Amino acid sequence: MRILNFWHLLSAAALASAAHLPPRNYNTHDYYAIHLSPSTSPSELAAHLGLTYDGPLGSLVDHHLFKAPKHANDIVDDARQELKRRRRKREAGPEPHTLDSIQFTQKQKIKPRHVKRSVIPKDPQGVASPKAAIQLQRQIANTLEIKDPIFEEQWHIFNVKDTGNDLNVTDVWLSGITGKGATACIVDDGLDFESEDLKDNFYAQGSYDFNDHTDLPRPKLSDDRHGTRCAGEVAAGRNNACGVGIAYDAKISGVRILSGDITDADEALAINYDLQNNDIYSCSWGPPDDGKTMQKPGILIEKAMVTAVQKGRGGKGSIYVFAAGNGAAADDNCNFDGYTNSIYSITVGAIDKNNVHPYYSEACSAQLVVTYSSGGGDAIHTTDVGANTCTSQHGGTSAAGPIAVGTYALVLSARPELTWRDMQWLTVMTAVPFDQPSDWNKTSLGKMFSHQFGYGKLDAYAIVEAAKTWELVKPQAWFYSPWMHVKKPIPQGDQGLASVFEVTEEMLKKANFERVEHITLTMNIQHQRRGDLSVDLISPDGYVSHLSTARRDDEAAIGYEDWTFMSVAHWGEKGIGKWTVVVKDVKVNDKTGSFTDWKLRLWGESIDAEKAKLRPLPDEHDDDDHDVVDNHPAHTTSVVVPTATGAPGEKPSDHPDRPVNQKPSAATSSVSTTPASPTADASATASSAPENFLPSPFPTFGVSKRTQIWIYGALGLILIFCGSLAVYLYLARRKRLQSTRDNYEFEMLDDAEDDEGGARTGMLSNAAGGKKGKRARRGGELYDAFAGESDEDLLSDSGDEGPYRDREERDYNEKAGINEDSDTGGSSSSASSAGKRQ
Repeated sequence: MRILNFWHLLSAAALASAAHLPPRNYNTHDYYAIHLSPSTSPSELAAHLGLTYDGPLGSLVDHHLFKAPKHANDIVDDARQELKRRRRKREAGPEPHTLDSIQFTQKQKIKPRHVKRSVIPKDPQGVASPKAAIQLQRQIANTLEIKDPIFEEQWHIFNVKDTGNDLNVTDVWLSGITGKGATACIVDDGLDFESEDLKDNFYAQGSYDFNDHTDLPRPKLSDDRHGTRCAGEVAAGRNNACGVGIAYDAKISGVRILSGDITDADEALAINYDLQNNDIYSCSWGPPDDGKTMQKPGILIEKAMVTAVQKGRGGKGSIYVFAAGNGAAADDNCNFDGYTNSIYSITVGAIDKNNVHPYYSEACSAQLVVTYSSGGGDAIHTTDVGANTCTSQHGGTSAAGPIAVGTYALVLSARPELTWRDMQWLTVMTAVPFDQPSDWNKTSLGKMFSHQFGYGKLDAYAIVEAAKTWELVKPQAWFYSPWMHVKKPIPQGDQGLASVFEVTEEMLKKANFERVEHITLTMNIQHQRRGDLSVDLISPDGYVSHLSTARRDDEAAIGYEDWTFMSVAHWGEKGIGKWTVVVKDVKVNDKTGSFTDWKLRLWGESIDAEKAKLRPLPDEHDDDDHDVVDNHPAHTTSVVVPTATGAPGEKPSDHPDRPVNQKPSAATSSVSTTPASPTADASATASSAPENFLPSPFPTFGVSKRTQIWIYGALGLILIFCGSLAVYLYLARRKRLQSTRDNYEFEMLDDAEDDEGGARTGMLSNAAGGKKGKRARRGGELYDAFAGESDEDLLSDSGDEGPYRDREERDYNEKAGINEDSDTGGSSSSASSAGKRQ
């Protein structure tokens, strides 16, 4: 018990900082992140494996970091496999071993570097400003004692040319809310904490350099400017240097990860560094926005994010803000980025100074909101690296994200008890739609949503005022569907393949689930060209989320492998009814594919806060249950999805491939069902059949359907062998009595069709019953019924041919008292013939 308490205290102490870990050198050493049972001493494990114990892995309880000199093999995994081998050989006993305490292990690998999401804009175009707006801007500056030399250039704060096309933040400042008490952490390429604009607000304790393993995140490379610029947008102070930040009295810290090699363990430590004091994490980076990359956080990073939203800020949850991405011109979509499509992230896109969608800002169903950045002839004016250096060239969604971070710092300054989900709710409820052509659609909450603009643009005054009286939401709840097994080819062109899962009121009550916030959909698709695919999700209320869109440069031949898409378009829906996923292969070519399976997850508010529980930390095996088919209804069929049309006044050439979200009307349904084949209804019935391979009273043995097939198949083969041997002996005896036979009389027996709608055999078919066959088979074929056939042939969906049997053999069976319609025979036939799941 003392050892247990000691390690828990040590883990708790590690929550404050990851700087206690020695610097990591990936050129000379390999590192292992290991999750141990609480009762196990990391030093004991290190001694057993010949590793060096570096220390606890930040805020991840019972996770530790070990190292060893550079080597090719995986020391930990090799040792675990050797223990298993010795136990199989009876060379080691079953008693508990130190290695049994390992719950997760991962040898660390250098990650591909994340990409900064900044865009260099065109040269600014000088336009004369209205006198009245300029006078008001100067009056505000005098009242707030803002003397910063480029304040008048910061149009995103106060736009003197197009009044209203700004963040609407000055009235928040005039009310006395300027960011005091809030801290934002810039996770980036460093932060110039010696800048005149930042030094007074710099929070050193919440800062660290994970590239060079030093305490301060000083920019060192020639292009280490990105983080400083983002920091200036958030919390540049009121002074004589450059401009001001949105929350100019907030604290600002920096975590440096973008300027060198890091591993998942480093990134996990970085994104929840000092999670009790760093309130908001600003992340203006991600995988390459090249229109052909799909990349998501590793399991350690997922664990770190879940830990942060559950334990950060004293349990209220850390707030993550991610830039949506700059790949729109390359057909990229922020749902192909596992950071921006996380339910724990507020994904922020960009608009320019004219409220127009810039060419670079990605659209997706995971985008919550937009705010200002480069485009329309100007960019964001803010702080740069140097004692008193400014820039007028900050842009891309990299610049939009920190403006949201500054806004959220103001919100926390006004209402610090808000949870991470409250911040997302407030964003949805106060974002302002604006008059730009897009796929705007009114949701169940009465809010407008667009895949390009989320719920609209941030309004600092509106969200801060709403936060003051906001009723905190109840804890999070979730509902998981079973895996929907589709296993159908995807038609090309205008048609798509749809699969339906119905969520009942009883299911959600059992899950303590009241209303939807996020939807996630994990799916598997095999395809020869991933970029040809698109995926839509249609809710019970009829709203459409474009989860995936086609990408012209994505040539990957792997389809989607356990990829999770996310949508915020269904915020506030009840979730009860039929959810339909529609997969399309939009290009007619020789690249084909099939829809394997999918799983729906609803995330939202609980019904009863007292019954709410924390989500368990994600595990690398969370989605390993693909073979478990639940008995909820699932239907697959071919559908025609309405062609996307542009908004009024928009030219199709402006956004040729942008999908349009349309709510179905009585006249035109979003999904018009057309049977894929004459067996479409049969497929639906089969998919909704019970998990049992055979009906009651045959047992399931507590195993999956596939395993049941093998069990009953083995029993069936034994019975078939015995029956065949008896028939062989009988016929051999008759042959001795009658050496020749001139002709045979045949009787057509019923087909055997398994409950999956396909496989047939010719041995015990009369037990199953069925349709009449089409041609006769000679009685002698019975003796070698399975000769030359593979297992695949036996379990195929082939043919309407009915099996036949020699009438004299039937007569013999009757005389011998063999009942062909017995339960035993039926089970053998079904077990032999079943094998394919739909």
